[in-house]
Amino acid sequence: MQMAVFFFTAQVAWAGNIKTEKVTLVGNGIVEFIPVGYDVSRTPSLILSHEPEKKGEVPENWKLVPQFTMTDGKANASLDVPAGTSLYGGGEVTGPLLRNGQKIKMWNTDNGMYRVDGGSRLYQTHPWVLGVRPDGTAFGVLFDSFWKAELITNSDKIEFNTEGAPFRTYIIDRESPQAVLKGLAELTGTISMPPRWAIGYHQSRFSYVPEARVKEVANTFREKKIPCDVIWFDINYMDEFRVFTINNRDFPDPKRMNKYLHDNGFHSVYMIDPGVKVDDNYFVYKTGKEQNAFVCDIYRNEFHGKVWPGACAFPDFTRPETRTWWSGLYKDFMANGIDGIWNDMNEPSVFDGPGGTMPENNIHLGGGNLPIGSHLMYHNAYGRLMVEASYNGMMAANPSKRPFLLSRSNIIGGQRYAAMWTGDNEATYEHMKLSVPMSITLGLSGQPFNGPDIGGFAGNTTPDLWGNWLGFGAFFPFSRGHASCDTNNKEPWAFTKDIEKESRMALERRYRLLPYLYTAFHVAHKDGQPVMAPVFFADPKDESLRAEEQAFMLGTDLLIIPAFAKNPSLPKGIWENLSLVKGDTKGKYQAKLKVRGGSIIPVGKIIQNVNENSFDPLTLVVCPDEDGKAEGSLYWDKGDGWGFQKGDYKQLTFKAELVDGHHLIVKVTEDKGEDQIDFGMIKVEVLHAGHTYKSSGDIAKGITVKL
Repeated sequence: MQMAVFFFTAQVAWAGNIKTEKVTLVGNGIVEFIPVGYDVSRTPSLILSHEPEKKGEVPENWKLVPQFTMTDGKANASLDVPAGTSLYGGGEVTGPLLRNGQKIKMWNTDNGMYRVDGGSRLYQTHPWVLGVRPDGTAFGVLFDSFWKAELITNSDKIEFNTEGAPFRTYIIDRESPQAVLKGLAELTGTISMPPRWAIGYHQSRFSYVPEARVKEVANTFREKKIPCDVIWFDINYMDEFRVFTINNRDFPDPKRMNKYLHDNGFHSVYMIDPGVKVDDNYFVYKTGKEQNAFVCDIYRNEFHGKVWPGACAFPDFTRPETRTWWSGLYKDFMANGIDGIWNDMNEPSVFDGPGGTMPENNIHLGGGNLPIGSHLMYHNAYGRLMVEASYNGMMAANPSKRPFLLSRSNIIGGQRYAAMWTGDNEATYEHMKLSVPMSITLGLSGQPFNGPDIGGFAGNTTPDLWGNWLGFGAFFPFSRGHASCDTNNKEPWAFTKDIEKESRMALERRYRLLPYLYTAFHVAHKDGQPVMAPVFFADPKDESLRAEEQAFMLGTDLLIIPAFAKNPSLPKGIWENLSLVKGDTKGKYQAKLKVRGGSIIPVGKIIQNVNENSFDPLTLVVCPDEDGKAEGSLYWDKGDGWGFQKGDYKQLTFKAELVDGHHLIVKVTEDKGEDQIDFGMIKVEVLHAGHTYKSSGDIAKGITVKL
């Protein structure tokens, strides 16, 4: 007789308030609240990057204190919100940027075109809220639980209601939203510094097959001189959708094909799903079964569910042995010359499962610091544990290279392992416009490396929609065009000659900004700052900017205004128009670019891929403030590998100052790192009062520009 396995969680009370057992200062302006009944062995964290340690005493005037309650044996937490606070965050969400009065469900879901529950639950879980007070100071609330939950952000109260055990809550209270996000990074970690090629433009489709089609796409980019760095391989490259295999019908020699891409300045990214085809003659299933690597049902039988290959088993990533086994599968696979990995369908998506996933009473055996638990407990963490195993496998396969891993499902904290995209959107103007607040919100939730499927995944894309979307989509942190198998071609040249020209122009602008963009990614890696930020980051005290969700900031000093934007709320002060490519300020679909007064932006030349030299020449775009001063920085390294961790990089700080009312002097004031980069003759372009003034010279000696 088969016996079902049931899970019981010891609770403090069936219903009612729970006292706070412990309050600890664990960082500058970061306080940990632990409720009575919390047990780290039963509610481990997969969100935090480390266990916080006491840093001193909680300030006597600390005001933000959560309330813990139990409802029907399920743990909740809430926080009263100060009057006038603007709320943001919650990670991957549809709807407005400003989250006051919103509710989302945290149950990672394969939600094609965002139609399940009206888009109130998507592919990822980020139990995090950022609050910005009227005076520009800010706080953040992190609920350390990955159980199924709902997050309610009313203007007077934040509520987090779970179906699980008591959990810790962390509150960060600092002088600005940027400082709060730095605190979030101190708790959950930051993105790994990506390889530079991953910051280029990516082209994808479900799917590019056979090899001749892949080469055709790559060759056309080069022939038409449209910048691109990455070609993507969706599931059709596999042998009957078996993960870690390549079908020899379409790709008889994958090493040769990937070498061809490398020789032409491209990198490749291949999809790996969690579903393993049930086939005793298939090495992945066979080796996994031998070590009990797969999730079981309530009767301890191996669970099978339908995905692309048919009946599949699903790795139980809560088991350390399973994660080690999964990591080991990447070595031979990536030896084919594969550069990056794409983990998809990892909510996990199960076509014939309840709600499109596994039954909630499936069993995850756990191990190490993870207890045995139901799928109800571990569902949201499934993708997070998968990307950890994948990342470690990529590191072991190519230890001298930085992994680039993209995941559809994850939780907050998972940014340490994988970038993300916003899932299977639709080729509509609604989803085009929605992609801006969605990506901004992810950046405000600890995940700066993100972006949508430009052009829309599902449905046919019109020339006008593509032109509009790429016109500003070229400035997303993760910039990738993608399309479903049953849609029209969506490469930049697939529409009209005019759209091809506009696409080339948009991507040339991105590649000219590569030095600035790479520097912004380094800031994200070091301090957890968003690469793509809301406009109110330019002036957190200006409440008129709080709801702006058409325009956005790229880094700290560049304002992006999409062509579709109507009457956007823009920050006050000096903002000069920036032209990067001839004719770009008159392009129908090109976003307007504005440089902040007081900043210096490093700009490269137009290149076709990141293997080419951006600094021939390096241009410093200077926009003086009211006092005639400006400052900026450039971070650069080899673009791959780990030498930068040992000092093999170059980080320069530039300053400019108006000396006599007519001459601006630009010079280097700080030089860090041991990398020797020959910048040669540097150009300077000063944007001032609607005019551009130019000069060039040796930056080590200072460059003078006459205004």
